[in-house]
Amino acid sequence: MPDIRSTKIELLRGGPAHNQLLSPLTPYIALGGASAPQTVFLPWEHRQLLARLARLRYVQGGVPVPPAQREAELRELGEAVGRVLGQVPGLQSALHGLGRDGSALAHLRLSISALELSMVPFEAAIAPDHFPGSGAPLLLHTPTVITREIRRNEPVEVPWDRKPRILFAFATPRGLAPVPAQEHVNALRRAIEPYVEIGDAPADRLPSVRGLLTVLPEASLKDIADECRRNDYTHVHLLAHGAETKESEQGVYGIALRAGAGSDEPQVVDGKTLAIALCGAGVDGARKGRPVLVSLATCDSGAVDSVIVPGGSIAHALHEAGIPWVVASQFPLYMSGSNVAVDTLYGRLLAGEDPRRVLHLLRQRLSTEVTHAHDWASIVAYAVSPWDFEARVEAFRDRQVRARLDVRFKRMDALAARDALGAAQAAEFDQLAEAIRAEHESWIERSARRLETAAKAERLQQARAHAEALGMRGASEKRIAIAWAGRARGGADPQAAECALQAYRASRDAYRQALETDPTNHWAATQFLSVCSTPALLPEGGEAALRERYGDWWRAARQVAEWQLRGSAGEARAWALGTLAELDLLGSVYQGRGYKAGEAAQRVAESCRQIVESVGPQAFAVSSTRRQFQRYLKNWPHARWQRLAEAAVQALTPEP
Repeated sequence: MPDIRSTKIELLRGGPAHNQLLSPLTPYIALGGASAPQTVFLPWEHRQLLARLARLRYVQGGVPVPPAQREAELRELGEAVGRVLGQVPGLQSALHGLGRDGSALAHLRLSISALELSMVPFEAAIAPDHFPGSGAPLLLHTPTVITREIRRNEPVEVPWDRKPRILFAFATPRGLAPVPAQEHVNALRRAIEPYVEIGDAPADRLPSVRGLLTVLPEASLKDIADECRRNDYTHVHLLAHGAETKESEQGVYGIALRAGAGSDEPQVVDGKTLAIALCGAGVDGARKGRPVLVSLATCDSGAVDSVIVPGGSIAHALHEAGIPWVVASQFPLYMSGSNVAVDTLYGRLLAGEDPRRVLHLLRQRLSTEVTHAHDWASIVAYAVSPWDFEARVEAFRDRQVRARLDVRFKRMDALAARDALGAAQAAEFDQLAEAIRAEHESWIERSARRLETAAKAERLQQARAHAEALGMRGASEKRIAIAWAGRARGGADPQAAECALQAYRASRDAYRQALETDPTNHWAATQFLSVCSTPALLPEGGEAALRERYGDWWRAARQVAEWQLRGSAGEARAWALGTLAELDLLGSVYQGRGYKAGEAAQRVAESCRQIVESVGPQAFAVSSTRRQFQRYLKNWPHARWQRLAEAAVQALTPEP
């Protein structure tokens, strides 16, 4: 059973998206799953729903709405919404069994293009009779999440697996209460912390912080547009007050920014104008990626006040402009609620968690931590979730794991390069090693679970993913071993040599597990052979013993790499060439008779030149392969492969 069960629910009517009022007489066609269509009716007149929604805004006509009245309104609206959803065909079966499976999450994709439907607080739904959690808020008492989307002629790109870069803009124009900007900066700073390079002094970290997070204080629309033209942001977080603007004499909710540089006058910007600022072309008209997620810590950013004019809410307009995920608020959002929202969203999203699970957790936190308000029901998310979304999320999670590991390894390497470490630095070194190992343990546990629960058609793909996770543990243990060996050379730590040996053994074992999981993984086979031939693990009997044990493995790995090289291109070709180059170097140990160092050196250099041609001199495949060959020179020096390693490094080093 999949972790997330996705069901699309469409509510359709004839006519244009705008300029139609809610009415109990209007028929909507409800489509859900493979079930037959069903005609449903909404129980409110338009003015009646507007009046009831107004009582959820905490203040009506300048008079505070009593909490008991607000709670009663929310309950009655939720029950009415629940009865409507209860008529949707296939919905009950989609939710079946959720209460018995704590890991499964039901994702209801609510497709609504009619603007009057955007006014309906679907997220406040009370589960109807015979549904899981009957009589209680559906999104709080069952593992269920609702996202909204609009019907489109063409699919929206969802490049979830991009290196994250966040833009945070906030504004408090004259006459408006201050916004909790510092609390939001702190939350975003905590979210990026695992990806910020570690230095001895705080100032050493600033360049890394600035590469991940940009803060625009007291921003104007022009400030945001200029910043989005200059840089490619994956996430945009906006903190400001919501306000009404006028379009065709109709009230439309917008966001209150500064009017311009040096001005504290407000400018209320609607969703369509904001979308242009966020999604416009880059400098000199160059095409750039749109944000993959925009979060609006802005009252009423998900609310629709008028259905007369096209465009809908701010969130609706941004989503319509092609931003895949927009998280907003349908009602006024308490400052404490916005603090919980930014902390939950960015801390979890940057760690690689599925945004649908993050949304479910956010509602849970809002319901228990902001108990004096109904912020939990206010949060709305417009989202595009393509059929392979879970795979994209997993790819991003793996990217973020690698990024966290890279930060820690850079610090470990820097510490290991020092002549001596103080007590605090030695403790930091040990903590980094343990943190790296814990990260890998979690990664391997996740991939093992996916492999265990995978359908038959997906087992091969999941086996390869599990082998990749095991292989990455082997790579990390190898780097830990090299760092410990660096400390051992200093002579200050008598246990360092033994720690390095243990890490080399762990690396060897992890590579072997990866190879046993996926015998076609030529990279894992090559790295296993490489680690076995390092001076630390060279067995009694030396190279002859290794050749006797693993000579056939060397030939098999070479054959697999040659097969995968045929017809490959780009990065796949580069990795296969890197494997062949390294196997040529390792032929000095495993090939035996017939090995000719001069010819092998020529093949190594040619393979490395082709790597650069395939992906370009700045590609990760080039730097990663160069780093591996440098280890043969620096960390495992030996006359048998020195000439070959030098040829590889020279071919992989960009010309100045």
